[in-house]
Amino acid sequence: MPSLFSWLRRIYSLDTLDTRFTSTASTPGNAAADTRPAAAKDARANAIAQNAPAPLWRTPEFFVYYLFFITLVPLMFKTVVDASKDTHPIYPTYSNLLEPGWIPGRLVDNSDAQYASFRDNVPYLLLLLIAHPLVRRAYNYFASGKSNATKPSNQSIVAAGNAQLEQRMRFDFAFGLIFITALHGISALKVLLILLINYRIGKYLPQSYVPAVTWTFNIAILFANELSGGYPLERIALLLSPGSGPSGENVSSLVQWAQTLDNFGGIMPRWEVLFKVTVLRLISFNMDYYWSVDYLSSSPIEVCTPMVSGTGLPISRLDVELTEFHKKKQLDPSTLSDRDRVKIPAEPAAFGVRNYIAYVLYSPLYLAGPILTFNDYVSQQRYTPPSLTRTRTTLYGIRFFFTVLCMELILHYIYAVAISKASPDWSIFTPGQLSMLAFFNLHIIWLKLLIPWRFFRLWSLLDGIDPPENMVRCMSNNYSVSGFWRGWHRSYNRWIVRYIYIPLGGSAGGPRGPAGTKAASPPKSGFMSKFLQIRNVLLVFTFVALWHDINLRLLMWGWLITLFVLPEVIGGILFPARRWRARPTAYRIITGIGSVGNVLMLMIANLVGFALGLDGLKDLLAGLTGSYSGIAYMISCCAVLFVGIQVMFEIREDESRMGIDLKC
Repeated sequence: MPSLFSWLRRIYSLDTLDTRFTSTASTPGNAAADTRPAAAKDARANAIAQNAPAPLWRTPEFFVYYLFFITLVPLMFKTVVDASKDTHPIYPTYSNLLEPGWIPGRLVDNSDAQYASFRDNVPYLLLLLIAHPLVRRAYNYFASGKSNATKPSNQSIVAAGNAQLEQRMRFDFAFGLIFITALHGISALKVLLILLINYRIGKYLPQSYVPAVTWTFNIAILFANELSGGYPLERIALLLSPGSGPSGENVSSLVQWAQTLDNFGGIMPRWEVLFKVTVLRLISFNMDYYWSVDYLSSSPIEVCTPMVSGTGLPISRLDVELTEFHKKKQLDPSTLSDRDRVKIPAEPAAFGVRNYIAYVLYSPLYLAGPILTFNDYVSQQRYTPPSLTRTRTTLYGIRFFFTVLCMELILHYIYAVAISKASPDWSIFTPGQLSMLAFFNLHIIWLKLLIPWRFFRLWSLLDGIDPPENMVRCMSNNYSVSGFWRGWHRSYNRWIVRYIYIPLGGSAGGPRGPAGTKAASPPKSGFMSKFLQIRNVLLVFTFVALWHDINLRLLMWGWLITLFVLPEVIGGILFPARRWRARPTAYRIITGIGSVGNVLMLMIANLVGFALGLDGLKDLLAGLTGSYSGIAYMISCCAVLFVGIQVMFEIREDESRMGIDLKC
């Protein structure tokens, strides 16, 4: 039994999820991959551990909390399962949305179109998960065998890295073209046209125009894709053939030809739906290249790497320059930290059109991410990250399987999505059922995003690329609005911080120069700095909402998230932690009360944006607070949330005792 618990602890450890969580951004790759406790790794981790308070797990206060968990968590499941039974009065209104399930005697709620598209295609995706890495290994075997006759037997680190980069890029370029052709059919040409226009913007416009034109072009593409429905060739042909109708006798040969071509739409004809993720990579390539122009002259690592592909200097010269590089920076280019992989630009030769297309169309991450910057992609193509081990990847795969199993059990026994889609009379449900339907609806939203992201990340790990993990914590382990944002879709958050938030000024408010360096600007007052910070957050979430979907509901979600950050910021100003160091228990109680409000606001914002919309939320809240019993239930829910938040606090203190600070 102890071995089973230790095995489960390892599967669900932060180190298995992503080594970026158990090391700092500046920790070298070989140290980050170390499986020792974080407190044994560096001075910063030791400092975090030393400042952590004594554990509270065995105190009388927490034994009371355990009673809450033992009694209430099973009751929560029972409440929502009862609301989903076929004996409930509301069942006939949504039963048509249910499908036969694989669990005997149970139907499955597969009514969410976004998750259904993933779930229904799992057999094909699993085939790709296995076939793609195997095809790469076969290609590497034959390519290495052919080039061994001309390669020197004793390569330097840089030369070996560049050889691996060239080999992997050739494969990704060819496989990416085949992949999107199978995926989108004739629309692959539309994708490639957009890619080439963006490439010419980044490489051939005067440098001062690149950021503005890149952002304008890509935001315009988001709107154009949405409004045009992916530019069907039939519609374009109708514009070019005045007087020709879409059907009947007046159809021109051009329109007929366009209709025929539109029928070759591939496996996923609606390519524009998932092109939003591709837009992020287009911006990443252009901005990384833009920032590299000023950075390269002062970056020792890039002095030596271009020589293999661009100058043809002998290996011995590279070894000399690599030695000089080590002397200056004491840094091994094959074990760069996560921050250095993102920050240090690739050499000029790496910003070619082949590498660009290979990056944008990288198959494991093409459909949904996680998001990897161009600099990080090139760095990992050149040197395989030390964090990639067979054991860690296997444990990650097992964890993914358990997550899918959890989702399947929920969809077979809890029909929260189908109920919300049926727009029922919410007054039929009890306050307890209403709150649990909303709560589990949010959990299903979290899982339906988590599962595809982890699948595609697992595929990438098997292929030798380590992208950031998108979900840091379980949805029920969040009490901070800003922390929730950092931990939800984390790779996208990192992208936002690098390419939008920091250039706007970040938390300091003031403008910043290329690659996030501070531009010269006069110091601002504390109030003005906070005002600019809120402005930056509002701009960020407006972009995030429009990026997700061009509709008012998600725009409302973005603005609500920004609005709900305000109480947390104000609370931090009124109750600074430094003034409460002598009274830690009182401070924990105060922050716990404030965090209850944060959790309620997070639930409201996400229900508006991703589940019920504003009108649906109004009906739900009316059902919850429209009676004295409902109000009493809401008060008891707040007490339960307070208990859960105290446990969340202690989980983070446990991480601090291990030298980990995730800031979320």
